[in-house]
Amino acid sequence: MLKLLNDKGFWKTTLRLTTPIVLQNILISSFTLADTLFVSQLGDVSLSAVGMIGQWGWLLNMVLIGISSGTSVFIAQYWGIKEIKKINMTCGIATVSAILISGLFTAFSLLFPSTVVNIFNNNPDVVTEGTSYLLIVCISYPAIAITNILSSVLRSVELVKLPTYVSVITTILNIFLDYGMIFGKFGFEKMGIKGAALATSISAWVGVFLILLVSFVTKNILFAPIKNTFGFKWFDIKLFYKKALPVIFNETMWGAGTFVFNIIFGHMGHEYFAAITILRSFENIAFVFIIGICNACSIMVGKSVGKGKIERGIQDTKRFLIIFPVISIIIAVIIYIFRAEFIGIFNMGNNISEVTLNSAMSIMAFYAFEFTIRQVPFLMIVGIFRSGGDTVTGVKYDLLTLWGLSIPATIIAVYVLNVPFTVAFAVMYIFEDYIKSIICIKYYKSMKWIKPVTSEGKDGLTEYLREKGIKNVTR
Repeated sequence: MLKLLNDKGFWKTTLRLTTPIVLQNILISSFTLADTLFVSQLGDVSLSAVGMIGQWGWLLNMVLIGISSGTSVFIAQYWGIKEIKKINMTCGIATVSAILISGLFTAFSLLFPSTVVNIFNNNPDVVTEGTSYLLIVCISYPAIAITNILSSVLRSVELVKLPTYVSVITTILNIFLDYGMIFGKFGFEKMGIKGAALATSISAWVGVFLILLVSFVTKNILFAPIKNTFGFKWFDIKLFYKKALPVIFNETMWGAGTFVFNIIFGHMGHEYFAAITILRSFENIAFVFIIGICNACSIMVGKSVGKGKIERGIQDTKRFLIIFPVISIIIAVIIYIFRAEFIGIFNMGNNISEVTLNSAMSIMAFYAFEFTIRQVPFLMIVGIFRSGGDTVTGVKYDLLTLWGLSIPATIIAVYVLNVPFTVAFAVMYIFEDYIKSIICIKYYKSMKWIKPVTSEGKDGLTEYLREKGIKNVTR
């Protein structure tokens, strides 16, 4: 093990890729956390309403993550052989796709805002607050979509600093506007929950403007002739979606599954949904380190596979599989020890009910115990399988455990057995994570996830299999 980790080049590249990504995601999560903290001062109803609309936006984000992940499968491998035109074309297809999807979410939000809130809870006060918030915050959806894709492209070609710097600026701007517009500070009108929505929308569009402006000035990978980016043909679209569609479907269905869970918990009571909103805020912070490691793994392994350096790619996955559990255990311990302090931050105005606070304490304790197990299949599917070119297997495992086991078990627990909220929350995680971890580890060992999209990668795989004496491997 020590010999495997004694690779200075690996550590140098990992830190160079992981640090900016972690910082960027901390800032993005802080963006959301600031909204939640300020809105929590308005009480349970407002906090629950923002959390529910946040889950609607999160469903969109899962679709966008699917598009971004599918994009990264191509770009990381194209970057390995410096196919710049193909990178530009992939970026164009992904950007158009993301704009169309976000446009649909925005249109539905503008036309049927109360319908979105009623999906989770029909409390009149919650519906009123949620509707007023959604009508404004949905304007940010196309901006978030564009930023998501452009940042993914930049990270895949190892230009990780620009997305980070933009996140710093937009996060600071969002916090400033949040405080000013929600509470009527700095000369702004006191707008309450509407102020939080407007602050988010303004900050999101400023982020898009900054990425495009800097790309124009520095002439980076995003600065390309329009025909190179948007002159793609139907053949190019089919090639992209042949690999990307399983990933998009995977993330969308996983997001839809979580959406179902939130509907279940929302109907158990808005106090319980407020507790989940508190947990999600800190979950996002904890998860940024996991995302950073997975992104670094995806870029490094994808680049090696694309160049045909299969042995190097496999060695890197083994290193990440050693590092990953250690970091996740440290994070889990911190969550458990300081959970009371974390939750207390949301009750600085003493407007949060005891039901919400106690429920948040219970589910955060369970989340800490389950954290490490939950992250194993995430690294396998997102960081390893997809970067190796296998975008299908993760879909099967996610849908089997989520829709085949976890959702039915949770529905039975809540609507048939009438278990308490905390037990229902535990059932949701247990039935999804443990079996998925086992089957992911087994599939990793088979090495069938290595499926290059470049000719160099395919030649390298053939040579690797020949050297190892591996035959009759179905890919």
